[in-house]
Amino acid sequence: MMLFTACHSSRNKAQLLEYDGKFPEESAENMTITVSDSGQTVFIVNTPVFNRYENKDTTYTDCPEGITITSFNDYGRKQAIITANYACQINNNLFKATDNVVIYDLSSGDSVITDEVIWDQRKRSIYSTKQVKQVKRDGSVNYGDGFDADERFTKYTIIHPHGEMVGYDF
Repeated sequence: MMLFTACHSSRNKAQLLEYDGKFPEESAENMTITVSDSGQTVFIVNTPVFNRYENKDTTYTDCPEGITITSFNDYGRKQAIITANYACQINNNLFKATDNVVIYDLSSGDSVITDEVIWDQRKRSIYSTKQVKQVKRDGSVNYGDGFDADERFTKYTIIHPHGEMVGYDF
């Protein structure tokens, strides 16, 4: 179930509708999407601009001014916050966030920073094959060749980690 809400601002309608030379079928400003499962909130997605484009073969959506996603754990508590400067839907089940993607794990205090994150709704996972920087709560920094995580970011693994590692992390 998805709930769409939007608010009007003072932005010019031509600025809202035209992005990178394309005009969307639908566009909204200051949009909030709540994703729930069996009445429990799983994600809250906020974006300043949401666009949906159609052509004869595909539907394409994007958030050209960035996105913020808050995930919730099974107990209804905030689990992680993901921010990115751009996001788009690359097919019906794959979403991509790019350009300064930061994932902050609220339960551990760790952050993962990368250039691109893919959310695969079918597999219920998020991942990146791009270089990642992990900043631990204690200030130590690790690097890796990507990461794999469940879609709520309750568990994740850095691929080929290297950098500062505290002994009790092993």
